[in-house]
Amino acid sequence: MSKKDIKVPNIGEFKDVEIIEVLVEKNQKIKKNDPLITIESDKSSVEIPSPDDGIIINLNVKIGDKVSEGDRIIEIETEEERDRENKELPKKQTPNDQKKIDLKNNKEFKSSTIKNFSSIASASPKVRKFARELGLDINKVPGSERQGRVTESDVKLFVANKSDKSLKVQNITEQRTDQEYSHSEFGEVDIKDIPRVKKLSSKYLINSWSKIPHVTNHDEADITELEEFRTSLTDIYTGEKKKITPLAFIVKALTSSLKKFPNFNTSIDDIENGKMTVKRYYHIGIAVDTPHGLMVPKLRNADNKNISLISKELKKISQECRDLKIDKKELFGGSMTITSLGGIGGSFFTPIINYPEVAILGVGRAEKKQVFIDGKFVTRTMLPLSLSYDHRIIDGAEAARFNNDLKENLGKNFAYKLAV
Repeated sequence: MSKKDIKVPNIGEFKDVEIIEVLVEKNQKIKKNDPLITIESDKSSVEIPSPDDGIIINLNVKIGDKVSEGDRIIEIETEEERDRENKELPKKQTPNDQKKIDLKNNKEFKSSTIKNFSSIASASPKVRKFARELGLDINKVPGSERQGRVTESDVKLFVANKSDKSLKVQNITEQRTDQEYSHSEFGEVDIKDIPRVKKLSSKYLINSWSKIPHVTNHDEADITELEEFRTSLTDIYTGEKKKITPLAFIVKALTSSLKKFPNFNTSIDDIENGKMTVKRYYHIGIAVDTPHGLMVPKLRNADNKNISLISKELKKISQECRDLKIDKKELFGGSMTITSLGGIGGSFFTPIINYPEVAILGVGRAEKKQVFIDGKFVTRTMLPLSLSYDHRIIDGAEAARFNNDLKENLGKNFAYKLAV
């Protein structure tokens, strides 16, 4: 039986380069110019094609091996040689016996070919590299071009549409992993029910994190004058100090910025059709920490309410959440959400966007810091801001401008004094 070695051809700058993909298997039938392996240098990746038709007898390489020009990678038996040997019947062999052998061989080769080619995608080195960078198996991506060739657009579409399916697979994997051992084997444990609110919110959090490309912009707002003003407020009738939380001022400031930057007051839940919903209302979501889990009721029409009314409604909806008396509808239909850790502690963090909104503002605890202003250090009250946004609709420059506007609204020139 005659064999033929396929070697690495002259590939110019590619010397001692790594094999990143082996695109064929033993006993696979290949045709001339079919891709065999993919190699990658620091600059680019290249597919090595087959110079002849044939059937693979041996694979001399594997993923991770390094090759140069002239190195043997595959042994094949040419189709002409195989056909010639099949036609040379033994003297005592009948035509019917040979027919059975040919049918069996053809069936095996056909099965092997179908199996291998159905599992190996056709794609350019650039597209394969793009898929690898996304951590994606390109062989699972349906191709839209001739003979199922995969394009970069196919990869992007597959990533956008695979979230729900991949999450189900991930959940199954996690369940199987948990079943490998019992926690009680390592010590005493208690089994408790997950609070109902947390079970309900978990699917929304997973959906948001898997579908939205999050980016978080961290900044600080100088609220020195705001705090002086807030703590000086008194009731005009009783003379008693008003108890208005900083959150009420943040709601008012955020609403003002949303009017100036309408992209932050949108939803793109119909992204497949290239449409986004621009909201002309200003319903601010407030993340409320309850014994049952995190809930996000909406403070409706914040743009039409003064600071005092906002403060009263914040207390009202927060208590309704803690008592589980909030109407379910009040948890939906928001413009943007604020999640504040100021009452607990902490500075910067990465809040998860409340889908299908496109942004969320995280607020940390304000603290006094030495800030360099006009050539000297002065003590100022600084408020940490963490703005997470959906990078599909909001870019970094717009997010930075939004944060700057928000800081100005929270600064010494704030105009909402008149709204108290």
